[in-house]
Amino acid sequence: MALFPLIIMARYKALTVFNFIIGTCALSFQIGVLYPWHHQLDEDFKKLQKHHESNLQLFHNKKWEKLNEIDSKITALLEKMHK
Repeated sequence: MALFPLIIMARYKALTVFNFIIGTCALSFQIGVLYPWHHQLDEDFKKLQKHHESNLQLFHNKKWEKLNEIDSKITALLEKMHK
């Protein structure tokens, strides 16, 4: 009967060591792989955001040009109608 508690203690110690090893591996992976990759993703996101903003500005300018063109045509038609 005295052997049973020793087996349980050995399993708990082995589980503790195993848990420590898994935690250390996970932390090493986060520091070595995920953290540098985070910086790369952040840089790529900023480039994408700048590209999106420039495309949005181009669209906005084209939209205003089209609206001004429509406005000038409507104005010309109204002037023709009043003459």
